[in-house]
Amino acid sequence: MTDNATAGNNFADLSREELVELIEAQGEGGIRINFSGKANARQLARRVRPRITKTLAKYSVGDQEIQAQNLVIEGDNLQAMATLYRERGQVDLILTDPPYNTGNDFRYNDKWEDDPNDPGLGEFLSPDDKGLHTKWMRFMWPRLQMMRSMLKPGGVLAICIDHRELFRLGQMLDELFKEENRLAIINWQKSYSPRGDNDHVSTATEYVLVYAKDESKASTGLLDRTDSMDARYKSPDGDPRRWKSENLTGPKARTHQSMVYAIQSPFSGEMHYPQSSKCWRPEQSVMLRVLNEWGCKFVLKDLGDADERAAICGVPSSEVRRGVKGIVLSETVASAAKKAKRRLDSGLWPKYYFGLSGDGRPQQKSYLEEVKQGKVPITYWADEEYGSATDIGTVSWPHAESGHSQAGINELDAIVGKGHGFETVKPLRLFEKIIQLWCPPNGVVLDLFAGSGTTGHAVLDLNDSADASRRFILVEQGRPDRGDPYAKSLLAKRLRNVVSGKWANGKGLPLDGGFRFVQLQQKVDADALLHMERAEMVDTVIASHFDDRRRGATLVRIDDPKYRYLVAKNADDDGIFLVWDGPGGNTNFTESVYEACAREAEDAVLKTTYHVYARFNLYQTDNVRFYQIPDRILADFGLDLSSEPFSNADL
Repeated sequence: MTDNATAGNNFADLSREELVELIEAQGEGGIRINFSGKANARQLARRVRPRITKTLAKYSVGDQEIQAQNLVIEGDNLQAMATLYRERGQVDLILTDPPYNTGNDFRYNDKWEDDPNDPGLGEFLSPDDKGLHTKWMRFMWPRLQMMRSMLKPGGVLAICIDHRELFRLGQMLDELFKEENRLAIINWQKSYSPRGDNDHVSTATEYVLVYAKDESKASTGLLDRTDSMDARYKSPDGDPRRWKSENLTGPKARTHQSMVYAIQSPFSGEMHYPQSSKCWRPEQSVMLRVLNEWGCKFVLKDLGDADERAAICGVPSSEVRRGVKGIVLSETVASAAKKAKRRLDSGLWPKYYFGLSGDGRPQQKSYLEEVKQGKVPITYWADEEYGSATDIGTVSWPHAESGHSQAGINELDAIVGKGHGFETVKPLRLFEKIIQLWCPPNGVVLDLFAGSGTTGHAVLDLNDSADASRRFILVEQGRPDRGDPYAKSLLAKRLRNVVSGKWANGKGLPLDGGFRFVQLQQKVDADALLHMERAEMVDTVIASHFDDRRRGATLVRIDDPKYRYLVAKNADDDGIFLVWDGPGGNTNFTESVYEACAREAEDAVLKTTYHVYARFNLYQTDNVRFYQIPDRILADFGLDLSSEPFSNADL
């Protein structure tokens, strides 16, 4: 990290982008992260091109209605985000686990610095590579830019990382998302015993950095309450409503001096003040009314205790607020104690009480029925329970906040069998917790480094266990150089086994859901579109179709050989028709084609609004929305029709 105000003495040597960055940095205090190649990395997301997608039915799961809900993409994630133009600004949560740059786990293709569309996977970087960190940052920067653009205004990015790149990733996110939009740095316990990975301190935790696109529009949910949490609520006084003791004081005594005063115990006569820098929570009038329920008489009285109150507030006696009275007994302590003891023995105590035996400080009853139906998350997620995947959810959150990393491997073993080759698998519980907090029940979750598919599994599991209909989009490059593109062999297999319930260990239960598996192909351009065969064009129409009225909505494919033109339907039950028999065949919308489309729509019980893709429109009618090939498809992929650069104005 550097102060760009002192990054160089010769401004004439700076590029336009570097000058813009310098000016922006000055306006934000001058602190920005700087690394070799950053200026170029800032431009890469604008130059990446969307891709044609090919549906692979062999790896897809479910009928066409179900497949339309979720998507698995095999290919480069930067190109995938460009292809997902209709999802731009529609994603609720991006949950992802990028390479940690540990050495031999991260590829980098030097050609990407000039052309992010280069198909090469690059070489694995050695831990001794002197450019290890800068190459990782050049790789991540455009992807982080694109991730931000994919989010809704109130969307959230939760990105996993370990200590190696924690600080660099955090600085990049502070710059791209702005520090004020950082919601949390979660520290989760990945192991419970010392590891031989450090000569000094064993590494037992990893991190999840959580940023909102706009903190003011983001929302953080509550975690599920557990039986052990509710078990803390009892009724020692016979109150029909279960309760537990809660502190009667709160912070900010200095600014709430009228709520700093003495309360006299009806049992002992002792004067109780809030602790240093604390004040009583309830209004004094409410406190007085409830204390009188002990059967003895309390009144307000000036105690001349400015010194005591000033010390608690942290101000000189001369500056403490005057005229604040204490709550004291108006009868003898002996008389009050008899009445209070009688009420203590009879049960059903007032809300404000003095301990179970009457000899404590003022406390209050917190009723179970009045607490939020959930718990607020904290930034440390500990784990003391490392059971198998079938035990997930059977332990209370205070003792199993996230799931140990070995649990992730055990879960994957249980689902697909051993020998999968994955050594660092995030536990399902960790991802479910993040999704529960930052994705609404009907939201969209995007994972750009999907790995073994934990994110998809978590969405399916949460949808099954609650009234939810979250969608997932997973992107995985795979490793074809090893003869094992594991987007197919591992990710798709895991999700297929999860849906079917056919786990390798025989203990799985089926879950509702499915997904469409697609593979990124060549770059989208007019020439490629005009030379497509029909099957390719069907895939492209379904991948690109964009409706301003339903941003992010997907089409349900209709794959029936009896239909010549009908290929899909939208959420309104309008038919999507394709007039395309290949580059040398029929490509025009005519009156006879319209009549055929009408017959097919009637047969499929669809509405009479027809969305028609064709090369030329030779027949006009009010109930047809016409989409010209290739222009409309290019536009729906975010391409400018005149120059065809990718439209990334918001990056």
